[in-house]
Amino acid sequence: MYVTPDKFAASSKAGVEAALGFAQAQFAAFERLAQLNIDSAKEAIADSAEHVKTLLDAKDPQDLIKLNAAYTQPVLAKAVTYGKSVYDVATQAQATVTGLVESHTAELNRNVVSMLDTIAKNSPVGGDAAMNAVKTAMSAMNTAYDSVTRVAKQAAEVVEVNFANATSSAAAAAKKGSSRRAG
Repeated sequence: MYVTPDKFAASSKAGVEAALGFAQAQFAAFERLAQLNIDSAKEAIADSAEHVKTLLDAKDPQDLIKLNAAYTQPVLAKAVTYGKSVYDVATQAQATVTGLVESHTAELNRNVVSMLDTIAKNSPVGGDAAMNAVKTAMSAMNTAYDSVTRVAKQAAEVVEVNFANATSSAAAAAKKGSSRRAG
């Protein structure tokens, strides 16, 4: 079997489209993360300026302590929210890339199987055994890939649950600690 220019062009086009898809997914994640950082920085600067103004209006050391205690809880809550937002961006980017890899892998497998079928049809007598061996090896690789993908998804789910629990615990601890200091 010969690789025709059309098959080569189609294969090249698919590779370029896959690379562009990966690049676009990563750039979109970077863009979301950059915007999140800009928004968080603006908010932190505004909050800090407001807090400094309130501290300057304090009448005595007790007022300073109360103002700082009242300021701590919202800051910690915003830090937890920021961490969750960063995690969400990373999770979305990972899901997008995983989807691209899965679709590109499926397309690659279809092309290889099609090529092997064409080779098998044009192969000399006795070539069937070699083609069957290659197909068996591909099937084993696909099964291994599916297993690894399934394990990776399960691990990602466990991490997500643990992150959600940690976020909730951190927010609760910040709120509890802030209410103790304010009282």
